[in-house]
Amino acid sequence: MSEKNGTPDTPAGSTGPRPEPLRFFGTTWLEHDNGYTARRIAVAVGSLATAVASCLVLRFAYEGIQLADTGSFVTLLVVVMFAVCSALAYRHTWDGFSKRPDPDRQASLRGLLAIGFVGSLLAYFFRSLTEAPGENLHREEYETARKQHEGRTTRRTGNPAKKRRRT
Repeated sequence: MSEKNGTPDTPAGSTGPRPEPLRFFGTTWLEHDNGYTARRIAVAVGSLATAVASCLVLRFAYEGIQLADTGSFVTLLVVVMFAVCSALAYRHTWDGFSKRPDPDRQASLRGLLAIGFVGSLLAYFFRSLTEAPGENLHREEYETARKQHEGRTTRRTGNPAKKRRRT
């Protein structure tokens, strides 16, 4: 194991799939080693604390709107905007843990996800209670790649002209 980034060192001449590192976890998700549980706890606590702090900041923004006396329509519009964007960001982030997001769609939703950042933080918190966020998706992809690689390496190789023919 490489101590710097938590990814396994590849032996010289080794071919085959390598596990893709996850944010905050490296490849510890593969064997649940090198502090995996502590990292999951830290990610859960960190994302929840960040979500709570973000809600406090949003509360200050709400109070600022109230002090500006912009009217109830603007206040309602801002509250609904943050609620809807947070719900959409939660769902988008949650779905991203089980399937690869479309890069074009991801780019078009960048603004919405930025506004609904609280939803993304909460999705990260809830997923980290059961696994490293994205672990299941990466595990499935890694296992599929390993099976495909093993299937290719177990095939017979050699010169078919020298193959003994059945009579």
